[in-house]
Amino acid sequence: MKNIKYILPLLVISAFVACNDIEDVDLVEEEIVAELPDLTAGSVDFSNYVALGASFTAGFTDNALFKAAQENSFPNLLSKKFQMLGGGDFTQPLMNDNIGGLVLGGNLVINAQTDTLFKPRLVFDGKGPAALKDVIGDITPTTDFLLNNPTGTFKNLGVPGAKSFHLLGNGYGSIANFPAAANPYAIRLAADNPNASLLELAMAQNPTFFTLSEIGGNDVLGYATTGGDGTNAITDINTFDFAFNTLVTTLTSNGAKGVVTNVPYITDLPHFTTVPHNPLDPTNEDFGSQIPILNTIYGAINQIFIALEQPNRVIEFSETAASAVVIKDETLDDLSAQIAGALEASDTFPIFIQQFGLPAQAAPLVANLLGNAYGQARQATEDDLFVLPSSSTIGEINTKSVASLMNQGLTLQLAGQFSVEGVSLPLEDKWVLLPSEQLEIKQATDAYNQTIAAVASANSDIALVDLNSILSVASTTGLEAGEFTFTTDLVTGGLVSLDGIHLTSRGYAVMANKFLEQIDATFGSNFVLSGNVNNPEDYPTNYSPALQ
Repeated sequence: MKNIKYILPLLVISAFVACNDIEDVDLVEEEIVAELPDLTAGSVDFSNYVALGASFTAGFTDNALFKAAQENSFPNLLSKKFQMLGGGDFTQPLMNDNIGGLVLGGNLVINAQTDTLFKPRLVFDGKGPAALKDVIGDITPTTDFLLNNPTGTFKNLGVPGAKSFHLLGNGYGSIANFPAAANPYAIRLAADNPNASLLELAMAQNPTFFTLSEIGGNDVLGYATTGGDGTNAITDINTFDFAFNTLVTTLTSNGAKGVVTNVPYITDLPHFTTVPHNPLDPTNEDFGSQIPILNTIYGAINQIFIALEQPNRVIEFSETAASAVVIKDETLDDLSAQIAGALEASDTFPIFIQQFGLPAQAAPLVANLLGNAYGQARQATEDDLFVLPSSSTIGEINTKSVASLMNQGLTLQLAGQFSVEGVSLPLEDKWVLLPSEQLEIKQATDAYNQTIAAVASANSDIALVDLNSILSVASTTGLEAGEFTFTTDLVTGGLVSLDGIHLTSRGYAVMANKFLEQIDATFGSNFVLSGNVNNPEDYPTNYSPALQ
């Protein structure tokens, strides 16, 4: 069947008479049309398409996996185009609801690596991202990976959270290995064969075409989202090289062709660029009223920093402009002992602490507390990046710190004053990516991408989608697609969902089109030229809180 596209309406002279008068010419408006070419597959057999990957492949959006988003996963969108060329049904391990989140035997699940819940999805509350329960009230997910896993063979083998080597690991989908060495999303799709690796599940279907997407993303993302605090290490390059080469070699071993992607610079995503380094507003009464006393306390510490020739550590809050938060920088020399010693040796320090209602005899205790608190402290700069959840932490009271200080003799009020996150209590490493940590992420990403590019260039059966360049364009000049210009701005950019990392469904439609473009360029198909691409306008950027 031909695809018809209107070019432009023309005024055509339908009849002439032998007269020079314009009135003697009958003008008729007529549409001239051009036929688009028939859709062709090029050198690809799309009859059996399998998608292997992580959260993007699964359709993860708004910090959750849920049915509506899965229906708009980029592999599912691709499969609809492939079906026009003989592609088969594309099955997905659909969640039970549109709430998102997981339960195990009726209980919400703790992730052993990140110590967070597999929570329901985020929604837009008119101001920004918000938890679904905060908008519509308490709600419980119904997807229980102990009691109601789907069965069958699934074409979409996208597993949120999976790193490169996880795709090769046997038992990654076995509940017997949870939580130490299994993933709940893998458990759901591997119910019929829990000890098989994800790669084995893919190969058991003898795919004729595959996508292998965002391999390497989670290998750096876990480190980034935990602020580089050491709880989720970057995958070393040798491990990644082995995993990626094994995946591609195996998937193409039976003659299948496929598309792979490289890894974007994840620190360009709004999860890391939205929270400013200087969010402390002096017009905020809770903070502004405390600035004089804060500057008095830090003034005593600053004198020591200057004496030790560490002026870059001086901490001071402005009464007229936004101030940077205070962070703990583990790359700095630890001056805890020097601070404590200098304060304890000061004749005026016992008098200084009495203004806080403390007896002079408490001087050694307080000197030690301040030394421990500020030994590696400094104010943030624009070179530091803050993870998105830090926005709800900055300025809050750290209850663990309060309890610890009270155990050491401080009153509840005073312990609270010294426990304000990012103000009197330096933000922990998990909330901030230091420049040195950002460099580690970039170096690993570059190394992964070198491997990916080398594998793709050496294999004529592989097409490469440059997600790195695509995200770079979106985060700088904006990415034009359809009638839209997409950016990486949180909420308003259209490309990245409310969690600041994963795409919106509209963004996944754009991603699917980028795959189609590269399939055309590499294998000779003509999805783009024949007009068989996705219209981003047909897909949402946000889902209603009422969708359940």
